[in-house]
Amino acid sequence: MFTFKGGTHINEYKLTKDFPTEKIGAPERVMISMSQHIGAPCTPTVAEGDRVLAGQVIGDVAPDKLGCPVHASVSGRVAGIEQILGASGMKETCVVIENDGTDEQFDGLAPFEGDITSATPDEIIDVIRSAGITGMGGAAFPSYAKIRSALGKADTVIVNCAECEPFITSDHRLLLEEPEHVVGGLKIIMIALGVKRAFIAVEDNKRDAAGVLRDTVGGGDMIRVCLMKTKYPQGDERQLIYALLKTELPMGMLPMDAGCVIFNAGTCSAIYDAFTSGLPLMKRIVTVSGDCVKKPGNYIVPLGMRVSEIVEKCGGLVKEPRKIIFGGPMMGKSEWSLNTPVKKGTSAILLLSEAFESKPVKDPECIRCGRCVKNCPMHLMPAYIAQYSRIGNMEMAKKFGAMSCVECGTCSYNCPAKIEIVQYIRSAKNNIKAEERRLAALKQSGS
Repeated sequence: MFTFKGGTHINEYKLTKDFPTEKIGAPERVMISMSQHIGAPCTPTVAEGDRVLAGQVIGDVAPDKLGCPVHASVSGRVAGIEQILGASGMKETCVVIENDGTDEQFDGLAPFEGDITSATPDEIIDVIRSAGITGMGGAAFPSYAKIRSALGKADTVIVNCAECEPFITSDHRLLLEEPEHVVGGLKIIMIALGVKRAFIAVEDNKRDAAGVLRDTVGGGDMIRVCLMKTKYPQGDERQLIYALLKTELPMGMLPMDAGCVIFNAGTCSAIYDAFTSGLPLMKRIVTVSGDCVKKPGNYIVPLGMRVSEIVEKCGGLVKEPRKIIFGGPMMGKSEWSLNTPVKKGTSAILLLSEAFESKPVKDPECIRCGRCVKNCPMHLMPAYIAQYSRIGNMEMAKKFGAMSCVECGTCSYNCPAKIEIVQYIRSAKNNIKAEERRLAALKQSGS
């Protein structure tokens, strides 16, 4: 099996791996955020009172900005343009649509015409951007921009099916139930980039999915299904590249510097759907799990549906959640309330009680056990970076490699003193970036 140096095996809690996906009916109202991806947020292209159709563009960014359009997930009337508090603490603009229940689709939606094998990169990129497809593993980087930036540089495509975070099983179910969509999307990406080699990376706790994928791929040596050792953070792009190619990426380098471009399984499936059905990204599979929800499972959810409505469809709460997390418990984001709507990058909704919360330690001190160093996948000395961050010495924090940290959280997870190491490192990174921006502004002004 393929693996990398460092990392750790954590409790998986894959409670929903054997639960087939179920479709949840659309609610009476959806709140579709205009901040769905990395880059510039969308500007609404509709106004209160407008009637919109499913699949219609309701928000977009300027052509010269990084970003892609957002589409209505239901048909109905625009009830208003509202502001909500996002996970970062910043306000987000949302288009609120009252569902008319007809699910009438926008007339302009149509499958790709012609032979996909002879399509040009620009044609493929244009379809992917128009469909509003972003990375669906959590990062939400616009997929068209990733393909465009890799043209002429990448010779290998990697499909990330590791799903190494605890609880999340949405990709696992996708691989079992619609492997042809994942493989089909991968082939479209390979055509766009003109590459002849691809890896589908699956952790060995999903051997059933690997078997289905191998059957789907069939013969030939262009696409290889690889079993990865189940270890966190196997899904990090740097660890995938090292595991498969034994190539390490130094600080500042991107996967394409190693000739690679990496896509999530859900992203590949969305690309396939856009070409074969003409449908933009309007829904996704979400794992709903944790000890607070009555009926955990994997659900096909329309974008803009609120957590409270999803939980209601799952039988409601059995206890009050201490934390609501979008994504996994290691790198996901804690949300403010049950009124938060689902986005393109929402792979999971975790509702966890205080039983999953680490007991705080008063004035924790490092005991020099070295576990953070042993398990760090980036081969850093996390305790030192955290200590320099704690005393405000950003110069030394940077010298010890703070900017190379991928914030996977293995250091905090393994720390017997319960020091929130990754939080200190994240703070250091933010301070270092702020100082770099300040110096750049001074240099530009000539001061």
